[in-house]
Amino acid sequence: MAIEIVVPQVSDGVTSGTVISLAVAVGDEVTEDQTLLELETDKAVVAIPSPQAGKISEIRVAEGDQAEVGAVIMLLEAAGKEEKTPEVDRENDEPQKDVAAQPATAQRPKPSSSTDEEEQSADQPPLDLTTRRSADLVAPAAPSVRRIARELGVDIYQVQGSGPGGRVSEKDVREFVRTTMERVTGGVAVSTGEFRGLHAQRLLPDFSQWGKIERKPLSRVRQVTADAMGYAWSTIPMVTQYDRAAVGALESYRQEYNKTHPDQKLTMTAILLKICAVALKRFPQFNSSLDLAARELIYKDYVHIGVAVDTPGGLLVPVVRDADSKGIVALAAELNELAEKTRERKISPVELEGGTFTISNLGGIGGSAFTPIVYAPQVAILGVSRTETRPVWNGQEFVPQQMMPLSLSYDHRVIDGADGARFLRWICEALEQPLNLVM
Repeated sequence: MAIEIVVPQVSDGVTSGTVISLAVAVGDEVTEDQTLLELETDKAVVAIPSPQAGKISEIRVAEGDQAEVGAVIMLLEAAGKEEKTPEVDRENDEPQKDVAAQPATAQRPKPSSSTDEEEQSADQPPLDLTTRRSADLVAPAAPSVRRIARELGVDIYQVQGSGPGGRVSEKDVREFVRTTMERVTGGVAVSTGEFRGLHAQRLLPDFSQWGKIERKPLSRVRQVTADAMGYAWSTIPMVTQYDRAAVGALESYRQEYNKTHPDQKLTMTAILLKICAVALKRFPQFNSSLDLAARELIYKDYVHIGVAVDTPGGLLVPVVRDADSKGIVALAAELNELAEKTRERKISPVELEGGTFTISNLGGIGGSAFTPIVYAPQVAILGVSRTETRPVWNGQEFVPQQMMPLSLSYDHRVIDGADGARFLRWICEALEQPLNLVM
């Protein structure tokens, strides 16, 4: 009997992914744990392994297809057993259709809840997620829920679904109306998640009337980045503080260290990791999250710092855990390993989660300053630009100094301007005089 291989739950909050590569073909013999395909989720690229040895008898997805968690993607004939290609659907005893021509989203498991079963009764066609609009996402909702949304004047594409696969229910629509009215009337806003399509895009003109164009689909990483940054920009009142640190002495030490320890590459980002970890302990509000619904500030005892990594597929932020309890050399080694895994698309979703603060270092590329966007639910992010030699007045004359530009963006609901200035100045002083870390 054929074994169904389904998309596993790879991480909390991940409901689907895009098939970016198939590693096997129909008829291939595979071993246990051999990679069958690579799935790009909202957070990382995940390899889906074979549950046991056998032969691939059917592949139900193609590169570029969307596959939801729980969807059947392949059939495997277990080794040592008689091969038997299923010809009927066990759920309804009807002959199977040509699944090779169907996208993965059509191969979802049947809903288990009574509500979903009622919604997909004989007088209502089953939910079809294969259709795609040119400018919008298709909201996963039953016709009855869409009708209620229209009656209430709600754009269904702005409602965050709480059901399996992000399915939108009547309760989700009414909750959206309630929280929206609270915002309009000045009531307490209760967050129910990051709304996909929170800001609907205006209709675009036909660009082809002015010349040749080419359309390319957004990668999953780019879609998630756009959604997260749009949400953060529209919901967090951000302030950016700027300062410069004289890093000439520290840079000389770093370069000398790398010459004498060629097997231990010490980067400025690793040094900043340690400095920021100590600063977050000294200024705990920068290591918190705001819970508006409960009217509480959540302070975290752990210090997990994300570091932005530029990859061909987009910006990813692996997280260095417990940075406050590790030395700079250990942090440098861990950061180098994480960055390499990220660029090679081998980073796991777990290694991208749980950050309490973020560092974005663009010094290796250039620029004199930039305004980083806070990554919710964090409340602060540090931006680093390229170090340059500038004339600095020492009280008697101008002398050349290597100055590193720093920019700190923070949530003004949590952090006041004075606290932001103190935090950033403390980081600058620690870079100028590292003994401040142990004083």
